Amino acid sequence: MNLAGQLRPIVAALAMWAATTCAARAEEANDYPTSARAEYVYGCMKANGESRQSIEQCSCSIDVVASIVSYERYITAETALSMAQVRGNLGVQFRTSEQANTAVNDLRRAQAEAEVRCF
Repeated sequence: MNLAGQLRPIVAALAMWAATTCAARAEEANDYPTSARAEYVYGCMKANGESRQSIEQCSCSIDVVASIVSYERYITAETALSMAQVRGNLGVQFRTSEQANTAVNDLRRAQAEAEVRCF
């Protein structure tokens, strides 16, 4: 068997591994449901103008955020931000929770990165 014949199975195995790895990474980066992405883009457009350019920028922004923060972490941060606005003891718990504050800070850092890359 010549060298080319010996390398074919190795090349095929490497190609299969690369395809599987790329697919897994794509799934990880795309763990945000469409509705969450649409809601983010809608809110972003309300804050940045309702133009074709803002659609592009806001779509880019959620893609960057999704590449940095897992959807589970995103939901934690969004919940903490929402509940922190509640008056009384319940709101205080979300404003002073270390876990909530860490998730919010992670989201804010991701949004700052998205601002740099997309706007």
